[in-house]
Amino acid sequence: MTDFIAARQFLLDHRSDLATASAGFRWPEARDFNWALDWFDLHLARDAGSAQRPALCIADPAGGEDVRLSFAELSARSNRTANFLRAQGVRRGDRLILLLGNIVPLWEVMLASIKLGAVVIPATTLLTPEELQDRVERGAARFVVTTADQATKFDVVAGSFERIAIGGAPDGWMPYAPEGESADFVPDGPTRADDPLLLYFTSGTTAKPKLVLHSHYSYPVGSLSTMYWIGLQPGDVHLNISSPGWAKHAWSSFFAPWNAGATVFIVNQPRFEAKALLDTLVRCKVTTLCAPPTVWRLLIQND
Repeated sequence: MTDFIAARQFLLDHRSDLATASAGFRWPEARDFNWALDWFDLHLARDAGSAQRPALCIADPAGGEDVRLSFAELSARSNRTANFLRAQGVRRGDRLILLLGNIVPLWEVMLASIKLGAVVIPATTLLTPEELQDRVERGAARFVVTTADQATKFDVVAGSFERIAIGGAPDGWMPYAPEGESADFVPDGPTRADDPLLLYFTSGTTAKPKLVLHSHYSYPVGSLSTMYWIGLQPGDVHLNISSPGWAKHAWSSFFAPWNAGATVFIVNQPRFEAKALLDTLVRCKVTTLCAPPTVWRLLIQND
C-alpha cells in the first residue's frame, strides 16, 4: 500500500512536468491489495482532509435536488451493501452482472464487490435479453443486480443465478435493501493483487464480444496513469461523459477520480442538451471534463 501512495503522490507532485513524471515514475508493487479497503476506506474516508469532501455528486440539470455523498458516507454505505450482498450469498470469486445506470447503488455495489472479492461484470442498460443471456453463460454469472424496469429483460434469460432488484422487486427477485445492515465490514481475508476483479465483454464490433479479465491490481493501479493524463488533483470535480457498462466509465467515473481524491460528478440527462449541461458545469463548479469529440463540438456551439 505504501508503494501505491508514493506512486500516486509522485504523479500529483509532477502534474505539470511530464518529462520528470515519465522518467521517474515506477509502478507500485503489491502482493495483497484491495483498493476499496486499503485506499478508499483507510485513506479517503478517514483522512481529515478528504473524509467529508464530496466523493460523488449526481446533479439534476432540470433544477431538482442534487445528490451528494462524502467519502466517509460512501464508505459506510458500501460497507452496508457488502454486508447485504454477503447475506445473499455473494462470496469471493463469485461473478456478478451489474446492470445499472448512473444511480447511487452503482457505486455502492462496485465498492462492495471489491471489498468482498466478487468479480463484477459491468453491463450497459442497452443490452438485449439475447446479449444478457450470452453474458450469463460465458461470464458464468451467479448474481445479477439491476433495476426493476431492467429486470424484465431477464424473464427469458435462462440460468441458475440470484436476482437482486433496485426500486421494487418483481416476482423471483430479491429487493436491494442494504439500509438495515451494519456500517462496519470485516473482510473474509486478504485480497491478492492478482485476484480477478472485473470481467468486461468487448464491444463486439467485428466479431462476437470477447471476455477480458482484470485484476485488483490492473484496473485500480493502472488508473493512476488515467489520473495523470486527465490532470486530476485532490478536490477536483470531474465529469466524465460515459455510460456505465463500458470500460471508460470505470476509468474516469470511478478509479481515476478517486485515486486523486476528486469528486465523481454525474449529470443525468434523458436527452443530451448542451445548454443545460453548460449551466450545470458552471453551477456546480466542475473543474475537469472528459467527453467524446461530438460532445465538445456541441458545447462549443452553445457557448
